[in-house]
Amino acid sequence: MTSLTLTSSSRASPPSVEVFRRLRTDAGLSDRSPEAAAVALPNTWFGVLLRHRVEPIGMGRIIGDGGTAFQIVDICVHPGHQGRGLGRRIMEALTEELERRAPSSAYVSLIADGPAKFLYGKFGFVETSSYGSVGMSRVMP
Repeated sequence: MTSLTLTSSSRASPPSVEVFRRLRTDAGLSDRSPEAAAVALPNTWFGVLLRHRVEPIGMGRIIGDGGTAFQIVDICVHPGHQGRGLGRRIMEALTEELERRAPSSAYVSLIADGPAKFLYGKFGFVETSSYGSVGMSRVMP
Protein backbone atom coordinates (compact mmCIF):
# COMPACT_ATOMS: atom_id res chain seq x y z
CA MET A 1 0.00 0.00 0.00
CA THR A 2 1.30 3.46 -0.87
CA SER A 3 1.61 6.25 1.65
CA LEU A 4 -0.15 9.48 0.67
CA THR A 5 -0.14 12.56 2.86
CA LEU A 6 -2.12 15.73 2.20
CA THR A 7 -0.69 18.69 4.07
CA SER A 8 -2.39 22.05 4.30
CA SER A 9 -0.61 25.34 4.60
CA SER A 10 -1.51 28.94 5.04
CA ARG A 11 0.70 31.86 4.02
CA ALA A 12 3.40 30.63 6.38
CA SER A 13 4.46 27.54 4.43
CA PRO A 14 3.52 27.35 0.74
CA PRO A 15 5.49 24.95 -1.47
CA SER A 16 8.99 26.04 -2.33
CA VAL A 17 9.57 27.78 -5.65
CA GLU A 18 11.36 24.69 -6.94
CA VAL A 19 8.55 22.29 -5.97
CA PHE A 20 5.91 24.66 -7.34
CA ARG A 21 7.63 24.95 -10.71
CA ARG A 22 8.42 21.24 -10.97
CA LEU A 23 4.86 20.12 -10.15
CA ARG A 24 3.39 22.56 -12.67
CA THR A 25 5.66 21.49 -15.52
CA ASP A 26 5.51 17.76 -14.69
CA ALA A 27 1.71 17.97 -14.88
CA GLY A 28 1.81 19.78 -18.22
CA LEU A 29 0.99 23.26 -16.94
CA SER A 30 2.97 26.28 -18.07
CA ASP A 31 6.08 27.20 -16.13
CA ARG A 32 6.37 30.35 -14.08
CA SER A 33 9.61 32.24 -13.66
CA PRO A 34 11.45 31.75 -10.37
CA GLU A 35 11.07 35.48 -9.69
CA ALA A 36 7.30 35.45 -10.22
CA ALA A 37 6.84 32.30 -8.11
CA ALA A 38 8.93 33.78 -5.29
CA VAL A 39 6.61 36.80 -5.15
CA ALA A 40 3.37 34.80 -5.54
CA LEU A 41 3.76 31.87 -3.18
CA PRO A 42 3.93 33.85 0.10
CA ASN A 43 0.61 35.47 -0.91
CA THR A 44 -1.21 32.12 -0.88
CA TRP A 45 -4.41 32.39 1.19
CA PHE A 46 -4.53 28.62 1.61
CA GLY A 47 -2.67 25.78 -0.05
CA VAL A 48 -2.34 22.03 -0.05
CA LEU A 49 0.55 19.81 -0.98
CA LEU A 50 0.07 16.11 -1.64
CA ARG A 51 3.03 13.81 -1.01
CA HIS A 52 3.74 10.20 -1.87
CA ARG A 53 6.01 9.13 0.96
CA VAL A 54 8.12 12.32 1.11
CA GLU A 55 7.97 13.30 -2.57
CA PRO A 56 5.56 16.15 -3.53
CA ILE A 57 3.20 14.83 -6.23
CA GLY A 58 0.31 17.31 -6.26
CA MET A 59 -0.81 20.72 -5.10
CA GLY A 60 -3.46 23.38 -5.19
CA ARG A 61 -3.73 26.93 -3.91
CA ILE A 62 -6.32 29.58 -3.13
CA ILE A 63 -5.39 33.19 -3.71
CA GLY A 64 -7.53 36.24 -3.10
CA ASP A 65 -8.30 39.22 -0.92
CA GLY A 66 -9.62 37.18 2.00
CA GLY A 67 -13.10 38.68 1.84
CA THR A 68 -14.84 39.22 -1.47
CA ALA A 69 -12.83 37.38 -4.11
CA PHE A 70 -10.92 34.11 -4.24
CA GLN A 71 -9.43 32.09 -7.05
CA ILE A 72 -8.43 28.43 -7.02
CA VAL A 73 -5.16 28.02 -8.90
CA ASP A 74 -2.31 25.61 -9.56
CA ILE A 75 -4.30 22.38 -9.20
CA CYS A 76 -2.01 19.68 -10.50
CA VAL A 77 -1.02 16.06 -9.92
CA HIS A 78 2.13 14.41 -11.26
CA PRO A 79 1.21 12.27 -14.32
CA GLY A 80 2.46 9.08 -12.64
CA HIS A 81 -0.20 9.53 -9.96
CA GLN A 82 -3.13 10.83 -12.01
CA GLY A 83 -6.40 8.93 -12.31
CA ARG A 84 -6.47 7.92 -8.64
CA GLY A 85 -8.78 10.60 -7.23
CA LEU A 86 -5.93 12.77 -5.99
CA GLY A 87 -7.18 15.91 -7.73
CA ARG A 88 -10.45 15.31 -5.93
CA ARG A 89 -8.63 15.13 -2.57
CA ILE A 90 -6.93 18.43 -3.30
CA MET A 91 -10.23 20.06 -4.26
CA GLU A 92 -11.92 18.67 -1.14
CA ALA A 93 -9.30 20.28 1.09
CA LEU A 94 -9.51 23.62 -0.74
CA THR A 95 -13.30 23.81 -0.73
CA GLU A 96 -13.49 22.74 2.93
CA GLU A 97 -11.22 25.64 3.85
CA LEU A 98 -13.30 28.07 1.78
CA GLU A 99 -16.47 26.84 3.48
CA ARG A 100 -14.80 27.22 6.88
CA ARG A 101 -13.22 30.67 6.47
CA ALA A 102 -14.56 32.59 3.46
CA PRO A 103 -17.49 34.99 3.95
CA SER A 104 -20.83 33.78 2.61
CA SER A 105 -20.92 36.42 -0.15
CA ALA A 106 -17.42 35.67 -1.48
CA TYR A 107 -16.97 34.99 -5.21
CA VAL A 108 -14.76 31.98 -5.92
CA SER A 109 -13.48 31.42 -9.44
CA LEU A 110 -11.16 29.06 -11.29
CA ILE A 111 -10.12 28.23 -14.81
CA ALA A 112 -10.92 24.66 -15.87
CA ASP A 113 -8.67 23.10 -18.47
CA GLY A 114 -10.35 20.44 -20.61
CA PRO A 115 -12.18 17.69 -18.74
CA ALA A 116 -11.18 19.15 -15.33
CA LYS A 117 -14.48 21.06 -15.50
CA PHE A 118 -16.27 17.81 -14.62
CA LEU A 119 -14.26 17.46 -11.41
CA TYR A 120 -14.85 21.10 -10.46
CA GLY A 121 -18.55 20.73 -11.19
CA LYS A 122 -18.74 18.13 -8.41
CA PHE A 123 -17.71 20.91 -6.01
CA GLY A 124 -20.45 23.31 -7.09
CA PHE A 125 -18.59 25.23 -9.79
CA VAL A 126 -20.54 26.16 -12.92
CA GLU A 127 -19.43 27.70 -16.17
CA THR A 128 -19.60 31.47 -15.89
CA SER A 129 -21.68 31.64 -19.06
CA SER A 130 -24.50 30.27 -16.88
CA TYR A 131 -24.48 33.67 -15.19
CA GLY A 132 -24.32 35.62 -18.44
CA SER A 133 -20.63 36.40 -18.01
CA VAL A 134 -17.56 35.10 -19.79
CA GLY A 135 -14.19 34.39 -18.20
CA MET A 136 -11.35 36.37 -19.75
CA SER A 137 -7.59 36.31 -19.29
CA ARG A 138 -4.40 38.03 -20.29
CA VAL A 139 -0.89 36.67 -19.95
CA MET A 140 1.76 39.33 -19.54
CA PRO A 141 4.52 39.25 -22.19
